[in-house]
Amino acid sequence: MAYFLGIDLGGTNIKAGIVETGGKLINKLSIKTNADRPMEEIIRDMGNLALDVIKDAGLSVSDVEAIGIGSPGTPDNEAGVLVYSNNLPFNMAPMRALIREVVDLPVYIDNDANCAAMAEAVAGAAKGTKDSVTITLGTGVGAGVIVNGRIYSGFNQAGSEFGHTVLVSGGVQCSCGRKGCFEAYSSASALIRMTREAAEANPDSVLNKLIEENGKVSGKTAFQAMRMGDKAGAGVVDMYTDYLADGLANAINAFMPEVLVIGGGVCNEGDPLLIPLQEKTMSRPYFGPGVRKTSIRIAEMGNDAGIVGAAMMGKSCVDDGIDGKACSL
Repeated sequence: MAYFLGIDLGGTNIKAGIVETGGKLINKLSIKTNADRPMEEIIRDMGNLALDVIKDAGLSVSDVEAIGIGSPGTPDNEAGVLVYSNNLPFNMAPMRALIREVVDLPVYIDNDANCAAMAEAVAGAAKGTKDSVTITLGTGVGAGVIVNGRIYSGFNQAGSEFGHTVLVSGGVQCSCGRKGCFEAYSSASALIRMTREAAEANPDSVLNKLIEENGKVSGKTAFQAMRMGDKAGAGVVDMYTDYLADGLANAINAFMPEVLVIGGGVCNEGDPLLIPLQEKTMSRPYFGPGVRKTSIRIAEMGNDAGIVGAAMMGKSCVDDGIDGKACSL
C-alpha cells in the first residue's frame, strides 16, 4: 500500500493526514496556525506535524511517498515556494526547503481550492470523472478545475480564479480591487450583505425579527425568513440564487465539466437552495441541441477535502514524474 501525506494550511488551523492511494484518509492531526508568527516558524510546525501524523499512524517516513500542501494564495510548485498569500504572512515562502529540513520527503504545493477540487475528483462528488469543477462558497468564492484528471492552474499556478470574474460591470466593490465580481455577489459574505440590506429596506419583515433574536445576520437568515413566508427573505434567496446561477453557468461554459461540485455552508440549506439553483443554472450554459449536460452535485468531502486533495495532488505529481526534491539540502 502506498501512502501520501496531505497538509491543509489555513489561517486558523494546520491539518495533516495520511491518505491511501485511492483517497482514503486513515489518520489526521491538527494544530493552531497562530498566523501572526513569522512564516518560517509556521512552516517548520507544518513539518513537525507531518512527522507527528506519520508516527501516530504507526508508519515511518520511508512508508510515505510524498507530501502535498494545500494553501491559500499563489504557489510556485516548480520552485517549492508559496509566492504570496493575503491571508497569511507569506511572501516567497520557501516551503519545500524548510519542510525538508524537518522531514526528508518530496514536497509539492498547490492552492487550497485546487486541492479541494482534487479531493472531490478522487474520492468525493466527482469520483469516476476526468473533468470537473469545484466551487466553494465561503467568505469568498474558491474554485478548482480538474482537466483529464489533473489540476489546471494556468502557466503561473494562479488560474481558475472564478471568484474574480465580473458578473455586474461597475457593481459591488470586491476585495480584489475590481467591482462586480462573482465573489461579491455569490459568497456567504455577499448573502449576508444582501440580507442586511433587505432588512433595512423592509423594517417590518421577518428578517428583522430573526436578526434581533439571533443578535446577528448570518447566511441562514434569509432562508429562515423565506420558510416562514417572509417576502423579503424570499426575495433575497431568489436574488442570491440568480447571481450564483450566472457564475456557475459561466464556469460550465468555460470548461464544460462532466460534474460541477458546489460546497460551503450555504449548501446545507438543501432543496430550497438547490432546486431553484439547478433550474436556473442549467437553463443558461450554451450546451446546444443533443450535447450532454453537466451534472451539478453537492461536495462530499467536507472538512477533510484539503488534506485528501493535497495528498492526492502530491500523488499526481509523483505519477507525472515531477521533481519534488528540487530544494534538496
